[in-house]
Amino acid sequence: MSEPQLSIRSSKARDLAHALSRQTGQPINRLVELALERYEQELREKSAQTPADALWELMAEGRRSVPAGTTSDHDDFYDENGLPI
Repeated sequence: MSEPQLSIRSSKARDLAHALSRQTGQPINRLVELALERYEQELREKSAQTPADALWELMAEGRRSVPAGTTSDHDDFYDENGLPI
C-alpha cells in the first residue's frame, strides 16, 4: 500500500516550500509537518486564552505600531486650569 499523499494547489506554497527546503536542507514533507504542528500549537494556545489574555495580546500588538517616545499626555490641549483650549 502506498503512503498517503497531500496535494496543495498553490504556487505560493510550492515556491515557499522549495525555498525553505533549499535554505534549511529539510525535505518539504518535514517542513509541512513542522508548520502544521506549530499552527496547531498556536491554535491550542489561543483557545486556552481567557478574554483578558486576548485583550492584553491586542494591546501589545497595538503598542508595536506606536512610535517610540509617544505618550498619552494631552496637557497641551488644556490650559493651566484644566480647561480645554
